[in-house]
Amino acid sequence: AVLVFTGSPCPLPATPCTMLVTDTLCLCLAGLPGHNGPLASCGKKFCSRGSRCVLSGATREPECRCLEVCRPSYVPVCGSDGRFYENHCELHRAACLLGKRLSVTHSKNCFLQGDTCTMAGYTHLKNVLVALHTRRQPLQDSSHDPASQQRHLVESLFQDLDTDSNGHLSGSELAQHVPKDQDLDGDLLGCSPGDLLRFDDYDGDGSLTLREFLTAFQVLQLSLAPEDRVSVTTVTVGLSTVLTCAIRGDLRPPIIWKRNGLTLNFLDLEDINDFGEDNSLYITKVTTIHMGNYTCHAAGHEELFQTHVLQVNVPPVIRVYPETQAQEPGVAASLRCHAEGIPMPRITWLKNGMDVSAQLSKQLSLLANGSELHIGSVRYEDTGAYTCIAKNEVGVDEDISSLFIEDSARKTLANILWREEGLSVGNMFYVFSDDGIVLVHPVYCEFERHLKPTDLCPPQEEICPQVAGEGTAPCQWASAVNVRNRYIYAAQPALGRVLVLDVHAQKVLQSIGVDPLPTKLVYDKSHDQVWVLSRGDTHKSQPSLQVITEASAGQGQHLIRTPFAGVEDFFIPPTNLIINHIRFGFVFNRSEPAVHKVDLETLALLGTISLRRHGCAPRAMAHTHLGGYFFVQCGQDGPAAAQLLIDSVTDSVIGPNGAVAGTPHVSPDGRFVVSAAADSARLHVQEVTVRGEIQTLHELPVGPGVADVAFQRSATHGGQYDVYATLATRPHLLFLQLATGRRALLKNLREPPAGPGRVVRDSGLFGQYLLTPARESLFLVNGRQRSLRCEVSGVRGGSTVVWVGEV
Repeated sequence: AVLVFTGSPCPLPATPCTMLVTDTLCLCLAGLPGHNGPLASCGKKFCSRGSRCVLSGATREPECRCLEVCRPSYVPVCGSDGRFYENHCELHRAACLLGKRLSVTHSKNCFLQGDTCTMAGYTHLKNVLVALHTRRQPLQDSSHDPASQQRHLVESLFQDLDTDSNGHLSGSELAQHVPKDQDLDGDLLGCSPGDLLRFDDYDGDGSLTLREFLTAFQVLQLSLAPEDRVSVTTVTVGLSTVLTCAIRGDLRPPIIWKRNGLTLNFLDLEDINDFGEDNSLYITKVTTIHMGNYTCHAAGHEELFQTHVLQVNVPPVIRVYPETQAQEPGVAASLRCHAEGIPMPRITWLKNGMDVSAQLSKQLSLLANGSELHIGSVRYEDTGAYTCIAKNEVGVDEDISSLFIEDSARKTLANILWREEGLSVGNMFYVFSDDGIVLVHPVYCEFERHLKPTDLCPPQEEICPQVAGEGTAPCQWASAVNVRNRYIYAAQPALGRVLVLDVHAQKVLQSIGVDPLPTKLVYDKSHDQVWVLSRGDTHKSQPSLQVITEASAGQGQHLIRTPFAGVEDFFIPPTNLIINHIRFGFVFNRSEPAVHKVDLETLALLGTISLRRHGCAPRAMAHTHLGGYFFVQCGQDGPAAAQLLIDSVTDSVIGPNGAVAGTPHVSPDGRFVVSAAADSARLHVQEVTVRGEIQTLHELPVGPGVADVAFQRSATHGGQYDVYATLATRPHLLFLQLATGRRALLKNLREPPAGPGRVVRDSGLFGQYLLTPARESLFLVNGRQRSLRCEVSGVRGGSTVVWVGEV
């Protein structure tokens, strides 16, 4: 028979039976096999509300245990403890778990207050639970790292709470672990262990797994496979790429991405702007400045990180020289091809479509890793179209250099064009001296033309006007720039103007009035603008920056005043074969620890990069597109100034450039950085790898210091550069082969002209000559042969030099 009773406690039945008790029902089972004996003893056990009678598994004696769960119903009540309960059963269950007497009150305060456990209180509760558990069960082994110790402690706490060892913490198990008053140094701020379910029961199943418990105490199970610790990603320039973090773990915190130690997630970057739902790093329209190392780690867990090495491949870009040449039989001829790309392109030559490698001999040879095709003594059959082909893994480029072999070649149309375009107009040094403008041809070691101070320029002004009654005064020049091999702009500080020289006509075309004392000109090829920095007066009290637009038009330019005040210097990165457009420049004051980023098109100030933390007042800047580094020379007292590195992706300071000091000079391809100063006894040579890493190649003693540096393409090592440097206090020229570190001195080039230091100027991508001035002459050096070419006398004060030529 089955008798059903309601109410609590269960009434005593009139006949012997086995009592089965639920939350709201009492079942009396009589006459059923297997239900006589010890179970009947529960019928005589009285349990209060919120508990039930069960037999002890160990003693088989009846005992009261708190209800594990109440039947879901929503009849909210307020307890005498001021807390809110969803129904009467939950109140009585809580009273049982807490070991306190609780009753229903008619106050509505608990409804209005809501849950009294705040996040701050919840954090405090977890700290208390860990502290109490540590006090009860101290760690036996302290050799592990703090993260491992924390994990072991929390796992031990979980096992202590999980009384039935089923891998789940129920509400009843948590409630049984309420700290006693004597265990506490203070109160629990309205929180109880049961709040772990409210805050960290992610799947909402009414219990906590070990994973949820570890997460609640910020002990995560993160992993990174050993083979994933370093990941190399290669992408072609112009495409997009996604870097995905390989750190795994349940309930993994958000992923933090860094570049050069700076967090990227919270920066408003143009090309890195979407981290996706899986926390991957998205880079749109990759360029060479993006190459380098990126790291990812879970928030709050920097000790476990993955490194992503981003390599950027660039298809080849080539230039040949000369494009056309005509030679008479019996003379030597060279055809040169310069290629840039990542990886370094391989160069091959075709003659009229046929591979020349099968025809190589003493007469026909390839030099500098194939970048130069040399014919020792040309014959009629050498006439043809020679195609240079550069190829790497991501592309190919080619161009043609034509060679004509004819008797009386000087009379042929091809040679006339070659001589007029290649020699008569271009391929010359334009030297701005005390006695006007001198055009020097390095092959012939003589003046091609001399524009005297009294020569006129529109509107009927002398190149160097003389002041009445003061006799003959020397011309004064401060700076000059080449504008697309068409015009030269030259600053005359004393006259407050810039002269425009027409290269083809070899005469001054016009003068442009600018602010007083123009001292520095830079040509921004990307926007066809010449930037003019003027001091204002001898005390530099009113410096200004102006821009001449449409510079290559020759006439009709506009002069724009920029809004930047207090500018003492500025920097515009140069273009090269790979990077042919520059968007941003920088202006700075040498006494202020900051550089200011400028939009070259709109002339708007975009932001400021503070250098104050490093105590750096900028003196000079250089840039490489490989990895996007800016090298900033800092001003300071004493020896050569140190350098800082700035990341152009994030516009942030990376830190010091090692122990490098001096003025930075970057090779035309961006691969080599040479740093030197007049007051430093050492010259530093660094290389930027295809992974965007800066490595030291050489650190050389240079005695009295270096005044100026020029780069020359190596005649023996393809894709490499040599360096020529003038010394600060000696009339020598230092030669340095970057590929090997080999050095040599070209001695006795006479004393340099008065001024800040002797300059040295190269002759462009394919040029083999360099020019450096002395007090009353010019020295021409054959860079390929590392020898003095000649001395051109009768030129004083020729420290402003511009090369015009090439393709």
